[in-house]
Amino acid sequence: MIGAGSTFLVWFGATGRLTVSDPALIREIFVLKSELFEKNESPPLVRKIEGDGLLSLKGEKWAHHRKIIQPTFHTENLKLMIPMMGKSMEEAVWKWSEEMSNAGKVEIEVSDWFENLVEDVITRATFGSSYEDGKAIFQLQSQQMLHATEAYQKVFIPGYRFLPTKKNRISWRLEKEIRKSLVKLIDRRRKNSGCQGVSDECPNDLLELMIKASLKDSADESSPLAITANDVVEECKTIFFAGKHTTSNLLTWTTVLLAMHPQWQDQAREEVLRVCGARDTPSKDDLAKLKTCDYYWAGNDSERITETVPTCSSNNQTGQDGYAVGWAPHSSRDRASYPILAVHHDPALWCHDAHEFNPARFAKGVAHAAKHPMAFMPFGLGARRCIGQNLAVLQARLAIAMLLQRFSFELAPTYQHAPSVLMLLHPQHGAPIVFRKL
Repeated sequence: MIGAGSTFLVWFGATGRLTVSDPALIREIFVLKSELFEKNESPPLVRKIEGDGLLSLKGEKWAHHRKIIQPTFHTENLKLMIPMMGKSMEEAVWKWSEEMSNAGKVEIEVSDWFENLVEDVITRATFGSSYEDGKAIFQLQSQQMLHATEAYQKVFIPGYRFLPTKKNRISWRLEKEIRKSLVKLIDRRRKNSGCQGVSDECPNDLLELMIKASLKDSADESSPLAITANDVVEECKTIFFAGKHTTSNLLTWTTVLLAMHPQWQDQAREEVLRVCGARDTPSKDDLAKLKTCDYYWAGNDSERITETVPTCSSNNQTGQDGYAVGWAPHSSRDRASYPILAVHHDPALWCHDAHEFNPARFAKGVAHAAKHPMAFMPFGLGARRCIGQNLAVLQARLAIAMLLQRFSFELAPTYQHAPSVLMLLHPQHGAPIVFRKL
């Protein structure tokens, strides 16, 4: 385990990788000197499904896109989505009733179940009034992600992705269909811009904001910052990729940890029932009241102990050798790596029970949960902090609260605890959970 303040250099051929796990140095890089470090490009297979949007953009274009997209993820805009999120959750849970009426319990593979739930919400946030069209497009994107994940697990052979193999041809066809469908939808929304009513569930949907920006920029298409149809396509792909699996994994691990620790599950349920009642969908005011209780702390410790993005990295953009990070000189050719999961499990920061699920550590607030106020960074730090953080947290808090209202749950006998990193931290053998109606 990497200790607090640990910084060391690893060489990959002629390229050095500086590993930084001191929260103070990570803050220096991400917050105080972010202009000197730039996000690394993803491998080609990942880049293909994540899109050329906020995750990969840099400089002025990144800043321009983030400014346009930000209103979609403002808290006040997202609060309007709570009734829709609650309705989706109720409809999904209602399907369990028939199975429960016979056996009194039901076993659900929650990792798959949460993926479908999250996909529905992201589709509404992205496409708004064009939900049905967006749903069909994102179903194609899901298939594309499956193919990319399979390829990611295989031995890398340079140039193999360009060969006309059966799976590569399927992947190319899906990419073509996704782009064609998105361009068609964008053109239709552009023609109706200002005439078509926006969705009451998410009035500032991503597609609407990007299209308005593209129409505004159309007078100066030669500008490198002008929003094009291709930019809109790539941002839609990025939001789907970045939001779907991170949020569904957060929900999965929180459910697993609460199933493993029934005492915390009972305490969280008690507070949810006291604030929200036994059956009513939690309102925005209810969720605000749950920010200072065991229920909320459980979500924080789940994010800490099962950080879905285990590590991130950046390049030195100073163009100079000898720039120091802590004690270590940083060459202009070097990369810096930040093992977030290791920081979240460091006993020097989180005490002797760093590897254990203990929501009480957050009782005095996030800044006082560890020995350094920046030791908890589930959504990153600085200007490139995850733009979808508010949506992910809101959906996770609402979904877990509604499960606690209605069910008690435990690990299924077939559950095997095997966290595995495949782009993100996920349960290698799934997450079967047994639910019982209260």
